[in-house]
Amino acid sequence: MSQNVQTLVGIGLYTPTEAGRLINVRSAKLRRWLQGHEANGKHYSPLWKSEIDLDDGKAYLSFRDMLEARVASSFIENGLSAKKLRRAIEIAQQVVGERPLATKWLKTDGRSVFLQVAESEAEEDGEPECLDLFRSQYAFARVVKDSLRDIQFDGIYPTAWWPQGEKAGVLIDPARSFGKPIEKETSVPTEHLASAVRTEGSVELVAKMWDVPVRAVRRAVAFEQKLSEPALAA
Repeated sequence: MSQNVQTLVGIGLYTPTEAGRLINVRSAKLRRWLQGHEANGKHYSPLWKSEIDLDDGKAYLSFRDMLEARVASSFIENGLSAKKLRRAIEIAQQVVGERPLATKWLKTDGRSVFLQVAESEAEEDGEPECLDLFRSQYAFARVVKDSLRDIQFDGIYPTAWWPQGEKAGVLIDPARSFGKPIEKETSVPTEHLASAVRTEGSVELVAKMWDVPVRAVRRAVAFEQKLSEPALAA
């Protein structure tokens, strides 16, 4: 069922190019993950179904889709095969009916990665029951920690993300500006402030034009400049 823009409030809306720029993953890879692809005569289905369907044949990501892709990319970069990742997602869906990669279902003991299934009433120590998803020599403890860093949760679900850390002062909140990065003090999208500086050539002038503090404009410009650095994952 296709969606209209009004139904996307609170979900976020990103093209693969926009999401890839934020999470440092190539847009072509995101399209393959969301739409499936052919390779060596074999068809590979999507890793998961996006929350966004505008019925125009193009791939889009929601805020949660984007964070899931960020975690998936981290696992693959650290040695987990795409085949094993696909299988882990399938197992997790069968167990909890949820996509776990961008939730607090994801746990680690430093050697493997587990999906927390439910709080165990049978265990005297109250430890949750967990399903071992990956048995691997790779350092998934660090991967999980880094992938979920700077994400705000409401229970187990992500609600906002500080993409360059809270100190950078830029927030991504799917309930505001359709999930575009905003400067925390003013809630103005960073791309608007940075674009204005490029046009006007002056941080101080833009601050006056937008009636915002100079520090807010500087934060927006610094954020956008860092996004433009050529460091995309292969």
